[in-house]
Amino acid sequence: MGLCAVLLICLSQAELGRVWAQEHEDALSGTPLRTDGDPSGLHRTRRDQQTLQKHRGARDTQAEGGGGGGGGVDISTLPDNMTRIEDSQRYYRWQSFGPTDRWTEDLWVDLNALHKSQVRIHGILSNTHRQAARVALSFDFPFYGHYLRQIIVATGGFIFMGEITHRMLTATQYIAPLMANFDPSFSKNSTVRYLDNGNLFVVQWDKVRLKDREAEGAFTFQTVLHRNGTIVFNYRDIPLPVAKINSTEHPVKVGLSDAFIAYVPSAQLSDAKRRTIYEYHRVEIDTTKIVNRSAFEFTPLPTCLQHTSCDLCLTSNLTTDCGWCNTLQRCSDGIDRHRQEWLDYNCPEEAKGTCEDYNPVLPEGSMSSFNQSSPGPTPSSAALEDQPVTSDLQTGPPNHKGITENTAIIAGVVAALVLLVALTLLAVYYINTHPTVAPPFYLMQRRTNNYWPSMKFRNQGCHSSYAEVELGGHEKEGFIEAEQCC
Repeated sequence: MGLCAVLLICLSQAELGRVWAQEHEDALSGTPLRTDGDPSGLHRTRRDQQTLQKHRGARDTQAEGGGGGGGGVDISTLPDNMTRIEDSQRYYRWQSFGPTDRWTEDLWVDLNALHKSQVRIHGILSNTHRQAARVALSFDFPFYGHYLRQIIVATGGFIFMGEITHRMLTATQYIAPLMANFDPSFSKNSTVRYLDNGNLFVVQWDKVRLKDREAEGAFTFQTVLHRNGTIVFNYRDIPLPVAKINSTEHPVKVGLSDAFIAYVPSAQLSDAKRRTIYEYHRVEIDTTKIVNRSAFEFTPLPTCLQHTSCDLCLTSNLTTDCGWCNTLQRCSDGIDRHRQEWLDYNCPEEAKGTCEDYNPVLPEGSMSSFNQSSPGPTPSSAALEDQPVTSDLQTGPPNHKGITENTAIIAGVVAALVLLVALTLLAVYYINTHPTVAPPFYLMQRRTNNYWPSMKFRNQGCHSSYAEVELGGHEKEGFIEAEQCC
């Protein structure tokens, strides 16, 4: 067994020597890596990324410091040709279910049937009026193609989905099953509860009443955010038609909305920019269908943002009007939350190009090293500079001189190891057959407990395992004791 182990060690050393010699030879040869595109592409990408990071940092700093002077947040609307309202169904497809539909009960998430540890009652929202609280999701929720991990739940029957908080949360960027002037603090039975099980997030406004109209009755409804982006509005108790809810003190809305933030020059200061929120899409549903035990389901549609390559961006049949911005490595139609960045980096002009502009197809015969025997004029030095760096690849026969030298090195290492093993085996054999000779006798005489400590082999539960023991105990010197399995 010992001889076999030694031979395996020798073979592994020889293999390592061969690999090292090959790597050393490759390093000395200086063969460059092959690039299928423009050699300057890597440098251009790094430069663009550095510029992108600097620009983003400067813009974020400017936005954070925009609270004074010309800073702040405005809410505005887009021109009619840029606003996509309700009937477009460009981002979501939805359908309604009445009290007699079988799907209505299937869509409802019964929080009362779940264990109390799974459902949380928000203590602040359940005891205040016109308040909102940030809640972290356990999953990334896609909203209009943007993945969000944090949302803001409000007492007024809606969820704010924006990244920048401001006083006008009801204006846009919301998921509103029933946005109204609800006051959960009126009754102890009024609560705002939520559930997050990793696959869906549920917020339920339970037995909430309208401010100053408490006698009208208690409302119970919920919204469900599924991991795949599906949104569900469930209505259990609606004592008052939505059309009769007063919107003087608080907006009354039902549906979805999203917007982007643009930085426009301020009228007060020439060098300051003001953040303006533009709503680019809104889903408004028919509120007459909101009755007791009704539901709405919103199914997300594919967006340009989901495409991660130029080919998918421009050729996919799932989306339309998409353009590829190579600088940002992003697919977009220019109307989403990243619109300001899309404009800052001149992406509308880049989006007019094709994928071949960023990934040019190599012309046939461009690899000149393989076509040296073919007749034709010799390309100029300028033409060679524009061609991919592929001519330095090693295409000729292998270097027999290098192979011979490597073989000699490996053979020498193996021979030295074999000789060492042979001498070791010879010495062991000599000591065992001549114990009275001076060198072996000297070693045995000088042997102490510290040279050959004993070990105890313990059988615990009939499964062998090694246990550490102290040196020089009651164990017999030079022996191994084994305990029997009980």
